[in-house]
Amino acid sequence: MPQGLPKKLRRAFSLQAALGSLAIVLGVAIAFSVALRVLVNARMEAQAAQYWSMLERNADYLLPRTEAVEAYFVPLGGEAALPERLRGLEPGRHFVRDHRRDVLVERRGGGTLYLSMQFDHARKVLWTVAVLLMLGGIGVIQLVSWLTHRMTRRLVAPVSWLAEQVSRWDPGDLDDAALVRERIPGVVGREVDQLSGALRVLSSRVQAFVQRERDFTRDASHELRTPLTVIRVASDVLLADPDTPERSQRSLQRIQRASRDMEAVIDAFLILAREHDTAPQGEDFDVRELVLEEVEKARPLLQGKPVTLKVVGDASPRLDAPSRVLGVMLGNLLNNACIFTEEGEVEVAVHDDRIEVRDSGIGMTPEVLQRVYDPFYRVDPFRAGGKGMGLSIVRRLGERFGWPVSLESKPGQGTVATIHLA
Repeated sequence: MPQGLPKKLRRAFSLQAALGSLAIVLGVAIAFSVALRVLVNARMEAQAAQYWSMLERNADYLLPRTEAVEAYFVPLGGEAALPERLRGLEPGRHFVRDHRRDVLVERRGGGTLYLSMQFDHARKVLWTVAVLLMLGGIGVIQLVSWLTHRMTRRLVAPVSWLAEQVSRWDPGDLDDAALVRERIPGVVGREVDQLSGALRVLSSRVQAFVQRERDFTRDASHELRTPLTVIRVASDVLLADPDTPERSQRSLQRIQRASRDMEAVIDAFLILAREHDTAPQGEDFDVRELVLEEVEKARPLLQGKPVTLKVVGDASPRLDAPSRVLGVMLGNLLNNACIFTEEGEVEVAVHDDRIEVRDSGIGMTPEVLQRVYDPFYRVDPFRAGGKGMGLSIVRRLGERFGWPVSLESKPGQGTVATIHLA
């Protein structure tokens, strides 16, 4: 399960931890930046207020000029030896990057006060605390996410295990004993217990269904063929009797055609009802001979119609496959071509890699072509012959045995049906 629930949970918790860590880093950084700015402003304003107070008491008060604090007072109209870095600064807060000093310029009635202070040590201490808080917060987030992931993984482990077991099920050989509570890993709660019980019931029902399908396939292959064989043999005997009236012969021929159609449908249904790994036994056969045989079976459908049926092409490919399957597919296509062609010709072209059935019948519109493979759909519901299952059966058989079928048709110009053999 490359994209299973455990991996999705791991990715979700990793993303959650990453987003939480990013939020902590940004939050602490913003909070400490604001706090540092507030503290620096408060310290400088308090220091400036003290110096103004001193200057008001004594105009000759000597302002300090140390490495940490430098103060300069410039009287109105007077001049003072200001450092180059302080010249030109307007009243307000400034930060001189070249000297890494914060500067406060305040102007009052008596003159202008320049206060320059250095807070590198304070900044280092505060940012060290911030980094420690960031690392601590990230560590807590990672630890909580890891513990939560472990707990969640234990909770979902039974569901993932059940899903993996179900994905390996073979409908023909289900082992519902593998889903018993004792074999399920992780924390098995009430919901998991109910799910495993439902899966065991489903397994039993699927096994029963598969067995019923196998029994039906076996029984139908005998029970349905036997009466059809009797009908076909009896109709052959009556047709061979010279005393059978002509009117009765026509009825017997219709009976024979109907029995052949029924045999073809039964063959198709029985093939499709089998398991995919129990396909009909293959054989080496000549495709052209099979085409000629199916063409002869279809000729009675054209009695009384001005339609010619012929085989063209010199190719004679051989296949090692179930010949009966290809016969059922071709027979259905020929039946459709003969039923929906009132005049002209039906032509079967044999190529090395495909079989084409062309007719000059009524053709189909693009809308009809989109629905023509639907079971029980009929192009002309009022036309005799066909039950709307032929093309659906042909397509399903073609997909099952690797012989895809394609249709090309235009209204009034006929249809070309192709069975691709390779």
